[in-house]
Amino acid sequence: MGVRYKLTATQIKHLRPGKYNDGGGLWLHKREGGAGQWFLRVTVHGRRREMGLGGLYDVSLAEAREEADRWRSVVRSNKDPIKERARIRKEADRGDHTLASVTAAAFKARQAELKGDGKAGRWLSPLNIHVLPKLGRVPIEEIDQQDIRNTLAPIWHEKADTARKAMNRLGIVIRYAAAMDLDVDLQATDKARALLGKQRHTAKNIPSVPWPDVPSFYASLSEPTVGNLALKFLVLTTARTTEIRFCRENEIKDDIWTIPSDRMKSGNEHRIPLPHQALEILEQAEIWQKDGYFFWSQRTVISDAAMSGIMKRRDMPERPHGFRSSFRTWCAEATDTPREIAETALAHTAGGKVERAYRRTDFLDQRRDLMQRWANHVAGKL
Repeated sequence: MGVRYKLTATQIKHLRPGKYNDGGGLWLHKREGGAGQWFLRVTVHGRRREMGLGGLYDVSLAEAREEADRWRSVVRSNKDPIKERARIRKEADRGDHTLASVTAAAFKARQAELKGDGKAGRWLSPLNIHVLPKLGRVPIEEIDQQDIRNTLAPIWHEKADTARKAMNRLGIVIRYAAAMDLDVDLQATDKARALLGKQRHTAKNIPSVPWPDVPSFYASLSEPTVGNLALKFLVLTTARTTEIRFCRENEIKDDIWTIPSDRMKSGNEHRIPLPHQALEILEQAEIWQKDGYFFWSQRTVISDAAMSGIMKRRDMPERPHGFRSSFRTWCAEATDTPREIAETALAHTAGGKVERAYRRTDFLDQRRDLMQRWANHVAGKL
């Protein structure tokens, strides 16, 4: 192996820039300004490898020699010291690669493509509620199809849509872990689906208030609380709860509310002509307004529960989203509104791809009349 321990601590202080051999494959690369780097040069599996052992200011000569002895013994075991060190570090870091921590990192990476940066928490909620309480502390590399099956089995048929979302998002997290170079099973979720079998659950539509009964419900929201005002605005506009909650003053121009694409389920900007009853609601909501948002509650905009809770406290099975169905049924049964106009009012895609390519209108004028007629019905002013 040749002469070892050629360098001394005193000598190192006065060395000029260059590479110096301490023996046994241990080298010091001295740089301008006095800095330097220790590295070990060895041959393993027929190829030369250079392994960094730390900076001159951080690792003393004695420590560098000790580290060199350690990794030379690894070479004698016919192992690559660089790969072995990476494996050891990876093992030591496993506590930071629990399912919960990787989920948080995967969510952060996806936030930009989620509506409103995912601040509403809907992307995470199936995992937060049904997966992470059971598997959150488990290293993601240890999670297999059996773990996933046992976790989602209780809701696989009873809450099929939630279970499906949890499974899909768990698959995204596992693929993110694979991109982190973690040793995960990319087929774990597919295997778990095979173990769980086909879902028996039949999807149920969200209950809705029959359109003839909407006026009496609307009239019952007489107290001008922020929740009541938001729910009345939702009934009048047939918008979704998230669109209502984040409604801002700068989105309203004259009688047009323009909802930006990042808040729309379709991903397309949507214009809603506001009937005069809706404009009156916004005037009443000015006392709650903050930072440009109409429906503010304490520290932030009102929550989803603020509107649905009003109906729950009345023991109603219907929910706010159901008023979109109330409106659509009213269009079909009480008016002669063409299908494409009614669907456009709900920001639904109407017609085939070719038809949409040639149809360059959102029927704003026709919808202005339609929404005023709906508002008159809702407010009991036929």
